[in-house]
Parts: sequence; C-alpha cells; structure tokens
Amino acid sequence: MNLELDKKPKGVMHAVRAFAAAAALGLVLFAGGPSEAQAPATAPAVVEAPAVTAETAPAEAAAAVEAPAEEATPTVDKGDVAWMMMATILVVAMILPGLALFYGGLVRAKNMLSVLMQVSTCALIGMLCWAMWGYSLSFTDGTIAPPFLGGFDRFFLAGITTDSTAATFTDGVVIPEFLFVAFQMTFAAITAALVLGSVAERMRFSAVVIFSILWPLLSYYPIAHMVWWGGGFLFDMGAIDFAGGTVVHINAGVAGLVGAVILGARTGYRAEPIPPHSLTMTYIGAALLWVGWFGFNAGSNLEATSGAVLPVLNTLLATAAAGLSWIVTEWVTRGKPSMLGLASGIIAGLVAITPACGTVGPMGAIILGLIASPIAVVFCSFVKGLLKYDDSLDVFGIHGVCGIVGAIGTGILTAPSLGGTGGEDFSIVGQTTIQAIAVGTAFAWSLVASAIVFLLLKVIGMRSSKEAEQEGLDIIEHGERAYHH
Repeated sequence: MNLELDKKPKGVMHAVRAFAAAAALGLVLFAGGPSEAQAPATAPAVVEAPAVTAETAPAEAAAAVEAPAEEATPTVDKGDVAWMMMATILVVAMILPGLALFYGGLVRAKNMLSVLMQVSTCALIGMLCWAMWGYSLSFTDGTIAPPFLGGFDRFFLAGITTDSTAATFTDGVVIPEFLFVAFQMTFAAITAALVLGSVAERMRFSAVVIFSILWPLLSYYPIAHMVWWGGGFLFDMGAIDFAGGTVVHINAGVAGLVGAVILGARTGYRAEPIPPHSLTMTYIGAALLWVGWFGFNAGSNLEATSGAVLPVLNTLLATAAAGLSWIVTEWVTRGKPSMLGLASGIIAGLVAITPACGTVGPMGAIILGLIASPIAVVFCSFVKGLLKYDDSLDVFGIHGVCGIVGAIGTGILTAPSLGGTGGEDFSIVGQTTIQAIAVGTAFAWSLVASAIVFLLLKVIGMRSSKEAEQEGLDIIEHGERAYHH
C-alpha cells in the first residue's frame, strides 16, 4: 500500500479530558490533439481535416512540432471503486463482530461484555482520530520528522473533496481519496483493538479510552508513515509489507507484550484455571476474521486487477496450512487436537501471510503457514510459561511472532526462483536484510512508544480493583451481564 496522493479516572474525566485536549490541538493546527504521425493505427473515429495549402503548410508543420504531448488524465475506474468499498466493509467486519467475538469467547463469562465494549470503543475512537489527525500524520509529506512522521496538510481531512484522488500501483489509475482514507482508517482501528487482548479482564474502561487516543499517535501513525509512504524511512529502504505485517501485527504484538508486563497478571493467574467461556464464540470470530481478511490483504492492492487475485489465493492457502499445522502440533505434543488450537492456527496463518500476500507464490504461502503455527505454539505455551507474563489472549505469541515470521519470510519467498514475484535482480540476502531492519525498527519503536503510554496509564490508574476482577468487569464497569442464567 505504498503510494502518494495526487495533490502534492482517575477514570471517565481523564478519558474525556484527553480526548478534548487532543481535538483542541488538532483544531489549532488546522487553522491540443495528436499530429497525424502520432495517430494510432486504428483510430476510434475518423474526422475530416481541413485542406492544407502551400501557404499554410509551414505553419501547420511548425505547430505540430511545437505542440507538447498531452499527459494522460488520471482515471477512476468504477470497478476499483466498488471493490475498495467492499474491501473496506470487509475489514470493518473483522473488527465488529470478528475480533470482538474472537476475544470475547476467550475470556471468562463475567468479562464477555467488557471485551466487546473495549474492542468496539477502541475502534470507534480510532476511526474518529484517524479522520481528525491520524490520516495526515500517516499519509502526507513529513513536516514534523520527515522520515518518521507526516505533516498537518490533511488535519481534519482539510483539502480533500469528492474530486480528490489517491494513486494506485498502476500509473494513471487512481481511486477517490475519501475511499483511501476510509480503507486505511479500518487498519488503524483494528491495530489498536488487537492490543487489548493482552490486557483483557483487568484494565479499566477509562484507561482503554485514553489508550485508544495516545497509542496510535505515538506508535501506529509513525510506523505506517515509515513503511507505506514514499519518503518514509523503511519505504525508501525498500521494505516489503503488502498489507501490514510490521505496521499492524508486530506493532500490536509488541504493544500487547509491553502492556501485559506493565499491567501485571490477572488475579488468580497461574494459581487457578482461567478457561475460555465460549469456544463457539471464538470459532465464529475466527471465521469472520478469515472472511474479512480478504479485504485486508486483497484490498491492499487498491485495484480490482490480477494483482488482487494472488493475495486472495495466498490468504486461503497460508491460513489452511497454519490451521492444520497447529492442530497437528497439538496432536503430536499433547495427544489431542483442540478447537482452540484450530482457531489460533487460523489467525496465525492470516498474520504470517499478511506482509507477503502480494509478493510470494502460492507454494511460498503454504510454507509460511506451515512454519508459523509451530513457532507460535512454542511462544504461546513454553516461552510465556517460562517468563511468566500474562498475555491474556496471546497477542504477542500470535500477532507479534507470526508477524515477524511473515516479514522475514517475505524477504526469502519473494524470490522468483522460489515462485515469488521479485524481479530478475532480486537478492534474497539483500531483501531479507532489509526485512530484518524493518522488523527491528517496528519492534523497537512499538516497544518504546507502548512503554510510554502504558507507564502513563499506570500513573493515572489503569488497573481494575481486585474486587472488580473477582466480580467481573461486566457488572462493575458497565452495569450489565452477558448472560443471566
């Protein structure tokens, strides 16, 4: 999705004040035809030309020589517009209800509504902040820190009209800029919501509101600018991230790990069982995520062309391979393949193929899926148990780890000799080195930015009380229960 535009608390009060201050800051900053020799062999129409006399011939010839060639007018294709609107809607379905149900089923029944509320509210705030300042900070030329962050040109979507366009990967083909704004908005919204899985069942709702404003500002917008905007640090280096391996998954995974460590473990963690309350809900959420992911991956092509077909096929194959390899890994190591393992494997495959979906071949997608799940199993089981951090819903173990696997794998499997779409001069060593730098940059940036946000929230008071955790956040934070039996 690398392109440029054609036009060069302790609680509620803390949350409200933070949003109002951010909005106030944004408002302040807002303050002739071809010659006969050039004609195509088969003209669409024949027009009778005036007679040329001896007297007028020299002048006609001079005019033909001096007339500059007309540039092709950028074209908006109805098919591209229809496809990108559908892709945008599909990504919304990934968040609501996909991610919300996937996470909701994994927590205890007493916290089901709190997860639905947190994921949904985070997405709503993310969309509004994207329109007010996030889009401008991500997808305009930098005036603050040029290689790392955009500028103020599009604050509050200033200067964008229904006639404004954004470039695609084909010269002369564009889409409405408002449509590009909407599509990218869904990426920003889901990334912040992903982080909340790591701190589920123990974070105050007011802290979630503040997090939803601050974290994208410090982490998502800068990384999106670096990776997807011409002039961005990693974009200019040549990093490949077709649909968000670094921008979305490594970014969110590392933030989740930081949040889990700073917030601390849930009450009763490792002392009592904390099983998912509804694997049925989790399965439904995983299935919706898979369907919505076609908008996520294939939509990143920005056009309804053959370039969108490869991501569709790769999203099918990598996910199937990862789902199967996860349950086989469980079958071999634990003796029983689980429903939770199948759902987790589906997400692992979707994450791993995201950065590579437009550049690796179908067999490369299968390879990524097959290797991603066993690695994720190690992190979700052995590493997390060894280090004793409470990443509630394994955001780092799946999104962070599989995002790294996919980003590094992109550097290898994009090679044409391995079925990828790289050019004749493609270098596996060179590209993999670039991918490793991109992974390291995203990891380090998210680590620092997330630490700043979560430490600030800790000072404000982001942890729910022990009594609230025991009773359940549904009734304490929201006055409702998901179930009444």
